[in-house]
Amino acid sequence: MRLTEIQRQRIQRIVAEELGPNTQVKLFGSRLDDDAKGGDIDLLIELDREVEHPAQISAKISVKIMRAMHGRKVDILLNAPNLEQLDIHRIASHQGVKLFDEEQYH
Repeated sequence: MRLTEIQRQRIQRIVAEELGPNTQVKLFGSRLDDDAKGGDIDLLIELDREVEHPAQISAKISVKIMRAMHGRKVDILLNAPNLEQLDIHRIASHQGVKLFDEEQYH
C-alpha cells in the first residue's frame, strides 16, 4: 500500500468528520501496488445507511483529502444501501484494503 501512516490518519479524520466514525474506507486501484509509481488515490467509502446527495458528498470529501495530500488526485466511490451497485463497487470492495479499523476511532 502506497500511503503513509500520516496520510491514512488524515483520510480517517476527514471521513469521520464528514460521515461519522463507523464509516469503512478501503483503498483500491494502483496505490495497492507497492512497485508502481504515482497514481491517484482511489477510495471506496462504504456506509450502512442511505445517503442523500452522494455526488456532493463524494466531491466534498475528495477535495478535502486532495488538499490534505497536497494536490494528489483523489477518486471517491460511495457504496450505500440506496445507491446502485455497479461492477466497480464489487471489484473495489473485493480487492480493496481497509485503511483503518473502527476501533481506531475510540
